[in-house]
Amino acid sequence: MFQSFEVTSTPQFGKERVAALRASFADLEIDAFLVPRADEYQGEYVPKCSERLSWLTGFTGSAGVALVTQSQAIVFVDGRYVTQLVEQVDGTVFTGGDLVNEPPHLWISRHGQKGLRLGIDPWLHAGAEVRRLEKALGDVGGTLVFLPHNPLDRLWTDRPAEPLGAVAIQNIAQAGVLAKDKIAAIAADLGKKNLTAVLVADPSSIAWIFNIRGADVPHTPHPLARAIIDASGNAELFLDKRKTGIEAEAYLAQICTQRPPAELSERLEAVSKDGRILVDPDVTPYALTELISRAWGEVVEGADPAKLPRAVKNAVEINGSAAAHLQDGAAMVEFLCWLDQTKPGTITEIAATKQLEGVRARVGQSMQNPLKDISFDTIAGAGEHAAIMHYRVTTETDRLIQPGELFLVDSGAQYINGTTDITRTVGIGAVPEDQKRFFTLVLKGMIAISLARFPKGSRGCDLDPLARIALWKAGADFAHGTGHGVGSYLSVHEGPQRISRLSTQEFLPGMILSNEPGYYRPGSFGIRIENLVYIREAEEIEGGDLPMYGFETLTYCPIDRSLVVTGLLTHEELNWLNDYHDRTREALMPLIHDHDVRAWLENATLPLSH
Repeated sequence: MFQSFEVTSTPQFGKERVAALRASFADLEIDAFLVPRADEYQGEYVPKCSERLSWLTGFTGSAGVALVTQSQAIVFVDGRYVTQLVEQVDGTVFTGGDLVNEPPHLWISRHGQKGLRLGIDPWLHAGAEVRRLEKALGDVGGTLVFLPHNPLDRLWTDRPAEPLGAVAIQNIAQAGVLAKDKIAAIAADLGKKNLTAVLVADPSSIAWIFNIRGADVPHTPHPLARAIIDASGNAELFLDKRKTGIEAEAYLAQICTQRPPAELSERLEAVSKDGRILVDPDVTPYALTELISRAWGEVVEGADPAKLPRAVKNAVEINGSAAAHLQDGAAMVEFLCWLDQTKPGTITEIAATKQLEGVRARVGQSMQNPLKDISFDTIAGAGEHAAIMHYRVTTETDRLIQPGELFLVDSGAQYINGTTDITRTVGIGAVPEDQKRFFTLVLKGMIAISLARFPKGSRGCDLDPLARIALWKAGADFAHGTGHGVGSYLSVHEGPQRISRLSTQEFLPGMILSNEPGYYRPGSFGIRIENLVYIREAEEIEGGDLPMYGFETLTYCPIDRSLVVTGLLTHEELNWLNDYHDRTREALMPLIHDHDVRAWLENATLPLSH
């Protein structure tokens, strides 16, 4: 229904396509070319017409970049995709690089040939990345070359057309704040900072500001569009009218001027002349930043003005997310009941994925809150596949879920009132004791975040160790962040808030985050347990000196009790787990009417003891 399961065998075209790319270097007067995963809108999910990295290399992960020189072709990925990269790309053509510890700019600085001329498409790289590349090339006496066209687009002869997904209005009942009030707030802030206008380049910010949703990219309901908002409150939205029907156009006409995307450059030049234009260097294509400068405008770098307000959910958005999670929890319980009652060794990873999507759709219909989409491609891995952090099952890799192994399912849904993301790892029959031990250590980390109390000013890097301490004491860790921000019927991965070693964004009440520690033993098994939480003001602590924040859980779904080694839990941790299961049963039972599913939920939430 929402997810495809195409065959993704190691591509045999890598050598041919890389050779064709290299053949274009002479005419372009470059020695190398950089191919990012990002599109012209710097999004995590990109339309088919922008899947250049996948077309060239075969790698389909959501984060990566390829550097092609005359003698090397390196695909840089993070820890989530190391195994996937090996499986998907032709190892005789491409080698793997480390996107975290030695991304392309550091690789160039350390290993780049003297005088390297690196070509890039200035529409695919934001200003901050351009500066990093320029500095790295300076270290080797090289030059960054901004190309007039992307050579891959000329080689990709059957490139798909640009998307024209329909735009819908996100009503005040879900948004909580009128679009005109959001625009007015942005304009007022521009005036205070003596700025002429802001170029809004992030499609998720466009969706949030104008209270619209789109269908241009998989799983993230934002339209591919940009906007200019000036200090007087005038808003120009560059959105193709083929995406907007009569109702949406009439709505937008009340709050902005809708223009064709092709007019953006002309209008930006006009607004920029002798003006001070705010741009976010992390999401604005360098091509647009340069256009402002050429028009004698002053580029003022700063955060997208919608980024933080979008992350700090209002009461309507929090309540909507809570309702969406209850509905999603009911669907998850029905799915887990089905999985538990199905004979082990008779269903595959794809069959389980399809069953979960079908249950979510059916529950959505019964509750009159339809499933709009999944929020990302479901990760459904059994045994050794669960050890691949972002494993995506295909028709080629699909396998039976066998007794005696762990099955990890990380999935999410898009509802008009909220975005969900949940991971549960369950045992299929009797599971080895060592795997139960690691499951419990991961659970301890998830509980530690759930119970955390922290003062104002705390950041993701401050809390991240809480999720890892139990694993560290066992000589283990996991190679991904503990949590990411989540949107309100928008992107399932939303910044600026995160729980990770490097996140310095201050936590604020209303931010939604995932809480998802894990453990992965390559070739053997993988574990992840994930709930979504939001930040709130915590109850006063007796004898304390400071007001504190804490997390409120949004996700309600049983955690596999059969995998918990209770002797490894403290009394506080065990009490949290039993209380969580009590609240899960109380919250979800009224939404479930099938007798067998109700009985399964009752049993799955029974208390544990030491």
